[in-house]
Formats: sequence, C-alpha cells, structure tokens
Amino acid sequence: MEIRPASHDDCRAVAEVHVASWQAAYAGILDPVFLAGLSIDRREESWRQVLSARESELLLGLVGPSVVGFASFGPSRDADAPSARAELWALYVDPRAWSTGAGRELWQAAHARMQSQGFSTVSLWVLERNARAIGFYTAMGFRVEAGTEKEFELGGAMVREMRMVHAQHLCASERGRAAA
Repeated sequence: MEIRPASHDDCRAVAEVHVASWQAAYAGILDPVFLAGLSIDRREESWRQVLSARESELLLGLVGPSVVGFASFGPSRDADAPSARAELWALYVDPRAWSTGAGRELWQAAHARMQSQGFSTVSLWVLERNARAIGFYTAMGFRVEAGTEKEFELGGAMVREMRMVHAQHLCASERGRAAA
C-alpha cells in the first residue's frame, strides 16, 4: 500500500471511503435512516475545508489508484490535553479493505509523522459501542482514559464517546487514570 498526503483532488475518494466506512462500522449503533442519508457530496466539501484550513494533516492509503483508507491528525483539540499531545482525528478504511493491514499501516505512518513533529502522546475519541474500532486501537497500543466519557446526539440517537490515549507514551499519572 502506498501512503501519501492528500490533495484537494483526493477529497471525493476520501468522502466515498468515509461514508462507506461509517455505514458499515456504525450499523447497529446509529439509526439506519441517518446512515443511509449520509452524503458523499457533503463529506467531500467538508474534507476540502479541512485541507484548506490546514489544521490537521490527511494521509491516504492507496492500493494502485484506489484510495482504501485515510488518517487525519493534528494537535489535540481537547482543552485538558497536554501541549505535546496530538490527536488522531479520524482513521477510516473502506470496509472491503478491513483486516488487510491498511489501518495499521495508516496508523503507523500517522504516528511517525506526529512523532517527527514533536508530539509525545496521542489521543483519539471513539464511540463506546464501536467494538471493532476499540479492538483495533487497543491492538495499536491505545488504552481507554477513565473518566473521559461524554454523551451527545448523533443522527437522532444519544451516543457515548470515550477518549483513548496511546499507552506507549503515557506518563505515570496518565497510566494510573487509564487503568482505573
């Protein structure tokens, strides 16, 4: 798999992967009508805005000419985060490429990039009921940070989200909270 930075020309393919992965990953978690109504056009515009704002980086995973996944990351957006903490804003792989190593390769490339920028910890937010993602992130070295759960409305349903922190970089006080 080739990994490279995304350009505005890639936003349509990113949006297609984003919508397909949401529809597969969140089936049984979010309202099927909401998932069916996700718009590739709106997601494409959203990714164009992300690239234009330059607040995060966007890496693509390609097999041949096809985008099979992407990772978006940048400084943590959490008010309580240490200044040296990055955040994995999004990591999505086309469901047809699940369990192929694409997600792992994208995470490793994004992690290396975050480290090269001087970040010493990485966090992410994941829906509590997304067992597949939690299993993946746990295998990559993330651990749930206890006490960070939050609820909000998404697609007409109340969902619960929790923060995970990359365990390799936890300081002693963070390890204690994550283990609690």
